Amino acid sequence: MEGRRISYHESVLRVYERIKRDNMTNVWDRYEAQGLGKDPDKRCPFCMGGVRCDLCSNGPCRADAEKDKRGVCGITADGMAMRMMVLRNVMGTSTYHYHTEQTVKTLRATAEGLTLFEIREPEKLKEFAGRLGLRTTGSVSKVALRLCDFSEEDFNRKANEHSHIVEILAPNERKELWKKLDIFPGGIYGEMMRTTSSCLTNVDGYYVSLALKAMRLAIAMAYQSQIVNEYCQDILYGIPRPHKMRVNLGVLDPDYVNVLPNGHEPFLGFAMVQLARKPEWQEKAKSFGARGLRVIASIETGQEMIQRWEVDDVFYGFTGNWIMQEAVLASGCVDLFAADMNCSMPVDPIYAERYKFKLVPVSELVAFEGIADRIDYVPEKAEAQAGQLLQMAIDNFKERRASIEPVMQLPVNEAVVGFSTESILDALGGSLEPLLAAIKDGTLRGVAGLVSCTTLRDTGQDVHSVRVAKELIKRDILVISMGCGNGAMQVAGLCSLEAKGFAGPGLKKICERLNIPPVLSYGTCTDTGRIADLLATIASALGGVPITDLPVAAVAPEYMEQKATIDAIFALALGLYTYVNPVPPVTGAPNLVKLLTQDCKQVTGGELDVEKDPVKAAEGIVNHIEMNRKKLGI
Repeated sequence: MEGRRISYHESVLRVYERIKRDNMTNVWDRYEAQGLGKDPDKRCPFCMGGVRCDLCSNGPCRADAEKDKRGVCGITADGMAMRMMVLRNVMGTSTYHYHTEQTVKTLRATAEGLTLFEIREPEKLKEFAGRLGLRTTGSVSKVALRLCDFSEEDFNRKANEHSHIVEILAPNERKELWKKLDIFPGGIYGEMMRTTSSCLTNVDGYYVSLALKAMRLAIAMAYQSQIVNEYCQDILYGIPRPHKMRVNLGVLDPDYVNVLPNGHEPFLGFAMVQLARKPEWQEKAKSFGARGLRVIASIETGQEMIQRWEVDDVFYGFTGNWIMQEAVLASGCVDLFAADMNCSMPVDPIYAERYKFKLVPVSELVAFEGIADRIDYVPEKAEAQAGQLLQMAIDNFKERRASIEPVMQLPVNEAVVGFSTESILDALGGSLEPLLAAIKDGTLRGVAGLVSCTTLRDTGQDVHSVRVAKELIKRDILVISMGCGNGAMQVAGLCSLEAKGFAGPGLKKICERLNIPPVLSYGTCTDTGRIADLLATIASALGGVPITDLPVAAVAPEYMEQKATIDAIFALALGLYTYVNPVPPVTGAPNLVKLLTQDCKQVTGGELDVEKDPVKAAEGIVNHIEMNRKKLGI
């Protein structure tokens, strides 16, 4: 593989050359080596079709729907494929909720005065608490503690006890349907147990039943995990508001001590920025020969941070998404890589040894072979832990700078980041009406929520995502971007004001009027719940229009891991047209494929599209949006 089959980004291609010269194992070569013959995308047909299982000692089994060849237990190809998808969904849900649990712990400890953080958005705290039916009188700390108590109580409801959070936050028409289908969830922990238990050998092998259970779990995850998580992070660290941010690998300057918080949880990242902004920490770095100390945002932890806090000479910029990780580490500019609960690669210790940086897990979930250092995040110890990490980075600087030749003059781009429901309303003058008017009069044809990862399947890193986004915006579809795909948009320049040049005439007019890019940087994969809340607001503002009838679509041009699969299932449960690429491992299960791509529309209103061609994919999204516009009479 070479060129754009490696990555869309020139910065990554440059560092890849260095990685190859250094004979380092890397994600691109490892991907290619997994292919059969000379085709990097060709794999075992049973695995690709989702029809192999090794859950019990009678396996591994393979199923073939055409011959009615079943697993030893008798499970069909459809049941086998859906059961594996459900198990991936449980992993995604569990990881999402672990993050939420840590956020609630941090909010509680902050309310008790035990962390270096503060409640930055007391009004949002009161507004969210009020929505949930909680008393908002008394001190800010007491309201925060009530919110923590209420959330944790709801998380722990039994599966057969309806979640109060879902009951309060979900649209009425969705709640009625979900209750009718028996997919209205209870507490998230009970739902995870119920769903996982269903996947045991000889328990539930019926693909329709398993699909409904996956949807029920997804609804619990979106409202209890994602919405609670993001709104509590807003309360602690600030509501995202638009501001400019440096992005791409050129934010790494070898003459500075560079500390990279990486993963999905921003707690220690924010704590390190707070400390690093103090003069005494800058002086410490300079005393070791550095020009200063910088905290550089990376991957989804970085997205959480850059959406909320503005850039300066300490919190300097954002690198990119997860496939760029080895390029980041091989730049020769990193002094410490703090790995929280997601998206740090098992290969990182090899890079730490070669490029002389400290690799430190900062979550109890994360471990690396051969790495003894670790600092597991504890909210009450955040300040001391951040200080330990900064000191380790400073101590590392001299050896790294003396022994590793850095890759110089890598590009730096500018992106506008920090859009949220609140900031979008601010840009519209405090009301959704200007946006709705633009949709009604056809200036904007619709909105696509791009909730994506990045993958090497079929194309290079971010190539397909950028192409799909460009196809949508030139057709006057506003793109709201989340996840690792958001990093793709930022580094590729689509979140810049200049990107309006790629937009169609209507969207370009909106961009110029509001001074916004055609792709709005909305956050991380955990913001899927936030966008669902925004869609409910839009549906209500249009007079109670069902979400299935809105001129909107969910778009995942490069989904990769287990969190993405549960997001897609939630989009289908919510009733959205959902574009997913690459093709999920279900093609060996014809009844399941029919359920997801055709029959689901009659059940929840959701529809799955797996078109591989980016132009045809965009046309499918636009056709759906135009059909809904016609349905609404606009």
